[in-house]
Amino acid sequence: MYKCPGQDKRNLKLEVISCPDCGWEVEIFSDEMKVSCPRCKGLVCRQRLPSCVDWCKAANECLGKKDGVD
Repeated sequence: MYKCPGQDKRNLKLEVISCPDCGWEVEIFSDEMKVSCPRCKGLVCRQRLPSCVDWCKAANECLGKKDGVD
């Protein structure tokens, strides 16, 4: 069975986003869309939905390169 080479958990990226409710800095990984704030339990979401193309080093291998795009 084929598995995307970018699904290796060692390739995840960490981002820090401020909770919109309390301002606490919350860690969110590149494969997560939303997390619960550890301080106030509020919902912390990304501005846009993440895609493996955004963070995966193997995206070009999986999807191929588009003309004129590296």
